[in-house]
Formats: sequence, structure tokens, C-alpha cells
Amino acid sequence: MSAVTSPVSPAPSPLFSTFARADVAFERGEGAWLTATDGSRWLDFGSGIAVNALGHAHPHLVEALAGQAAKLWHVSNAFRIPEQERLAARLVEASFADRVFFTNSGAEALECAIKTARRYHHAAGQPERFRILTFEGAFHGRTLATLAAGGQQKYLEGFGPKVEGFDQVPFADHEALKAAITPETGAILVEPIQGEGGVRALPHVCLRGLRELCDAHGMLLIFDEVQTGIGRTGKLFAHEWAGVAPDILASAKGLGGGFPVGACLATEAAAAAMTAGTHGTTFGGNPLAMAVGNAVLDVVLAPGFLEHVQSIGLRLKQSMAQVVDQNPTVFETVRGEGLLLGLKCKVPSADVVAAMRAEKVLGIGAGDNVVRLLPPLIIGEDEVREAVTRVDAAAKAVAAKAAAV
Repeated sequence: MSAVTSPVSPAPSPLFSTFARADVAFERGEGAWLTATDGSRWLDFGSGIAVNALGHAHPHLVEALAGQAAKLWHVSNAFRIPEQERLAARLVEASFADRVFFTNSGAEALECAIKTARRYHHAAGQPERFRILTFEGAFHGRTLATLAAGGQQKYLEGFGPKVEGFDQVPFADHEALKAAITPETGAILVEPIQGEGGVRALPHVCLRGLRELCDAHGMLLIFDEVQTGIGRTGKLFAHEWAGVAPDILASAKGLGGGFPVGACLATEAAAAAMTAGTHGTTFGGNPLAMAVGNAVLDVVLAPGFLEHVQSIGLRLKQSMAQVVDQNPTVFETVRGEGLLLGLKCKVPSADVVAAMRAEKVLGIGAGDNVVRLLPPLIIGEDEVREAVTRVDAAAKAVAAKAAAV
């Protein structure tokens, strides 16, 4: 009688169980395409959640990183870092800002923005004006302060008392916003387009209204452009479409093209109180990150690049609108600007994301039952056509499965 053997259980992961990871691993990429460890080829319309702005293995970024890696990796901000000064100067020249503080992530950039706003009022003799108004559905990061700024209970649960100083109002409700202002309110923090919240764009008239409201009450206007910035909507920053400027802005994701880097941009007036010793970072603005950030701007600020994002973004949105029309039981509408698009679903968005993966095309789930499409900014007509074919096939598979139940 032969022995019965039990299947061997996989070894427990040494990682925190904080991610519901898909069972696929990628080993290389080129442009908008990824190759998995099993050799399968995937169309990347997620870009690492809007991070790989120039796609995978962009030769200019590879050259910049390799060149810097052979020279100097880290010295700390106790010394001048020439590439950091150069990147800051270029961001200032291309934006509303006068000053820049570099970080390692979007959440850190938001932390710097929050501290800058509070410090501004403290220096003006009004330390009680530390409260910041934010909008329901927002997502500003995973630190304790940025979780409180976002205000979403599902992310706050289990981490103790909510950090004090943040008040949420309904999305795009100007009257509620005005009513929420108190003598302690010092700033308004908003995403021009809520990414994680479901690709919900704040109307341009509302953005202009926020600027007027802040000016009237002596408050600072903070834009979270971690996801919407660095060309994602066809402008360097999304707020430019509305013709308004903030006092403070948080950027990250696309700024490093895949390398961890963030930045807090501010006007001279807003940043003046952030003097030596009031804030700091060990790794932020290191030579490696700055070399890549400058390489990203070389491409994004080149003549015609942002115009390409605008035109190909319109082409993708129109094509996806046709997919929506052809699959009325699966999709409701397509929303967003540039190459930050969202498919509002009538079925669970997770089902659509899974069906897209079966077609070897990557999308990202979001709030409000939306699937985000965040392709690299360098995509062309071929990638648009391929995405349309695969998303349409995924939608038809979802519809067929639902009809069979």
C-alpha cells in the first residue's frame, strides 16, 4: 500500500499582509508593455498607479540613472546637491512656485504641504489657524496626518484617534465649504481630480472659486497633484486648465518616472516660515532621484510632448466612450482628462479589473465603482487600439458571465 502524500503548502510570506496582490510577477518592460515571469506579455494601462509616466525602460531615464549611480548616490541635505538645485529651478520656472522641498513620496510631499500651511499662520501670529478643509472622497496618503486629511473611515479604522485639524465637506459643494470656515481654518486642500476617489474632476469654476475664497479669508490653497501632475492631464499640472494657481502643491508619482521622488512646491510667501530646522529629510532629494527627475522633465517639457498627451488622451477617451456604448450593461460612462481616465461601472469594478487581467491589460480600481486607465504618457495609436480591443473583450466576458447566472 503506497503512502498518501499531502500537497505541500506554500511557505508563509515574510511580507506584511497589507496588499491583496494579483498572482502575477513582472520581470521586464519596454514602453507600455510588461513581460511576466511566465513569458506572457501585458499592456500596462496602470503605470504603477500613474507612476511610470514615460513607460518602462525609457532610454533617457536609464542613461540618467546609470550615469549618476556610477558617480554619487547619497550625501544628505547637510550639503548642496547641484542636481537638486537644478530640478527645483526647472520646476519653479515651469510653475507658479518659488520654492521646492524634495521628498521620497507623495504622502511626504503632502506632510510638508500641511506643515508649511500651519507654519505660515504660526509665523503670522495666528497659530490657532491650523485647521484644513478637505473634500469627502479624497485620498492624500497613508501617514496618520494624510489619512486624517482624506477622512475615509475604512483607512482610519484601527489606528487610534484621528489626527486633529482636518474638516471634510461634501465634494464640490461650495456652500457647505463656505459654511465650514471658522476662525481656526487656515487652508483648503483639494485634488483637482480625485484619482483614488473615482476620477472625479472638480469643475474649473469650483477651483477658481476656491482661490477667491482663500483670498477673501486669508487662507492658503493647497493642491494635491500627486496623481494629476507631471503631464498626466496634458498640462504640467492639472490646475493650469482652470487658470488658477495654489499657494502650495504636492507632486510625486510621475515626477520620478518610476523612481521614488516627491516634491512640495510653494510660493515665497507660503514657504518663508519654513526656516532651517523646521523640516527635514534624510533621503529626499538625493542625487539618484534628482538625476531621474531632471531626465523626466527633459522629456515632459520638450516641445510637443504635452500636446501629444492632450491629443492621444482625447483619442483614448473617445474610443473608450464607444466601448461604453457597446457594453451598456457593464459601463455607465467614461470620465477624466488627458491620460487620467475612469470607466464608471454598473457591475462591480473588481470584476472588470479581473476580466481585463484575463485579457492581459492592466487597469486600476478606484472608488465610486470606477476602473482607472492610467497608461504611460508616451503611448500612441497602436496602444490605444490594442487597449480598446482588450477592454471591450473583457467587458463582453463580464456581461456574458452575468447573463449566465
